[in-house]
Amino acid sequence: MNEETCPNTRLFELLQAAPEGLSEYELLLRLSRWQGAEERLPTDTLELFRTHFLLFHTLYRLRDQLHAEQLAVLQISPLCIRLLPYQAGESALSEKDPLREYYLDLSHLRDTDADDVQKLLGAFWVRLQGGDEKQSALAVFELEAHNGNLDLTIIRQRYRQLVSIHHPDRGGSTQQLQSINQAMETLQRYYR
Repeated sequence: MNEETCPNTRLFELLQAAPEGLSEYELLLRLSRWQGAEERLPTDTLELFRTHFLLFHTLYRLRDQLHAEQLAVLQISPLCIRLLPYQAGESALSEKDPLREYYLDLSHLRDTDADDVQKLLGAFWVRLQGGDEKQSALAVFELEAHNGNLDLTIIRQRYRQLVSIHHPDRGGSTQQLQSINQAMETLQRYYR
């Protein structure tokens, strides 16, 4: 890849130098160091959103270019951004990718203001921590969210226990079984 075909040569070089991958945070720090800027991320939430958005916009464009030129596969997530060897027949870009569509649409960058960023952050924390819906589902299962070992395997075990206890064929009620099933559907959304 040369500079004429890719304005993102430096980004490509940084990723090549880190075969294990880099987190978004590490990549942003390395880019700022390369530009001679102070090694810090913005503290203003709108500025941080814009920095994040532009990085991911650039990463998705780079991923498309690398795939088109059959040079590499770029794996993109906030926790690990890394280059993988290109493999012919890979259909990763042919599948619908809502994040790619979001980050390649610059109107999202242009039209997002500080209030929108606060709403996005609020929605993120509700999804991460769970709102009333998640807490109610955990109560049905008699589980606590702050249990660090809680995962989908434990939830499924508890689900099977509750179903065997509350199934109408075993003397339980249909209403209780429906409540358990609804709680399971809710918890599956939070613990994937």
